Amino acid sequence: MKFHAIDLPNGKYTQPNNTHKNLFLLALTLVLLTTIPLCLNIPNSPLPSPKSNPSGSKSIEKEDQCQIFSGNWVPYPDGPAYYTNETCNLIIDEQNCMKFGRPDTEFMKWRWKPDACELPLFDAAQFLELVRGKSLAFLGDSVGKNQMQSLLCLLAIVAYPEDISHKYSSNTDYFKRYVYNDYNFTIATLWSPFLVKSRDADHRGHDINSLMSLYLDEPDEAWLTQVEQFDYVIVSAGQWFFRPLIYHENGGVIGCHKCEQDNMTSFVTSYGYRKAFRTVFRTLRSLKNYKGVTFLRTFSPSHFENGAWNEGGNCVRTSPFTKEETKLDGYVLEMYLTQVEELKAAEEQGLQRGLQFRLMDTTEAMLLRPDGHPNFYGHSPHRNMTLADCVHWCLPGPIDTWNEILLYMLKTGYRLSR
Repeated sequence: MKFHAIDLPNGKYTQPNNTHKNLFLLALTLVLLTTIPLCLNIPNSPLPSPKSNPSGSKSIEKEDQCQIFSGNWVPYPDGPAYYTNETCNLIIDEQNCMKFGRPDTEFMKWRWKPDACELPLFDAAQFLELVRGKSLAFLGDSVGKNQMQSLLCLLAIVAYPEDISHKYSSNTDYFKRYVYNDYNFTIATLWSPFLVKSRDADHRGHDINSLMSLYLDEPDEAWLTQVEQFDYVIVSAGQWFFRPLIYHENGGVIGCHKCEQDNMTSFVTSYGYRKAFRTVFRTLRSLKNYKGVTFLRTFSPSHFENGAWNEGGNCVRTSPFTKEETKLDGYVLEMYLTQVEELKAAEEQGLQRGLQFRLMDTTEAMLLRPDGHPNFYGHSPHRNMTLADCVHWCLPGPIDTWNEILLYMLKTGYRLSR
């Protein structure tokens, strides 16, 4: 802070004697001693705020006002930014596109650029310090697990975790749990593709498109018994809701979705989707010992072209869409709006218990990335390899952006103003 001297008027003062002169100086001194402190304590003082940034770069306050979920993909020639399939041995075969011969690499050379700010690169050391002594769960389907696999590789730059899945579940293909011992940080997947209770309902047995029953007002026990242990929970779900389903509410059947059964009320996809999110959010609010921060990671679009997923569809593009080539509409918009509306209601109701429900909006960004899927370059013993995978995301790839966003939200407390 720079203080400027107070200049008195320049001139000659003729006093009749020294006494008068001394009295004048004494009076002037008293006036200055009285007025200077008042001047320095003016409420609307133009002195800079302690949070101002004289360098001209954006402060945290300014960054918080930036809408990180709206933007474009811009070239990043140095990509992949963090790891490769050779430097991270935690990539599962389903998303290890380069291992299984994907010939192009351009899909790894783009970064998400919000319209009015920069999304910082992922800092593994900073992330691990932020979550020291805490725990994070991905509650939902295999695309949520896909995000966890991305996070494991991003953190591998600094530390590798211990796999402790076998201590918590006999089904370690779907229920994974890792601990970073040096940070006392636990990360887990709580496999629940419908979020609510589900059962097979097809007499021919279970397959990729068989009929299932959903109990829309009953949470899935698979996550209900564990979720109170976690400090952060990222909830997501999507593609499973497009299969044939029988809907149950209040102890009885109310109708179905694509079940092709006579005398059964037919519901649109978004009906069951809405009820499932409403149930999971309501349950989290009601759990006495749940004090975690809940994130909704929004709907992740698939990009099947040249046919549906089971009719020869594939995803062969090698670069992102521009905003002029595609837009958020149709069923993707319907699914997106459905879950965001339920989150908004949960957000308001959660305030009564001091619980945070926060939006991690990745839908617009991922809608523009038809090039980021495994297509036929991901292998799995559990999947029909004659079907292209245009649902999950290659690692490394655009899904790494989700964890850049997660770190940004944890670091800044970012919340989308509505």
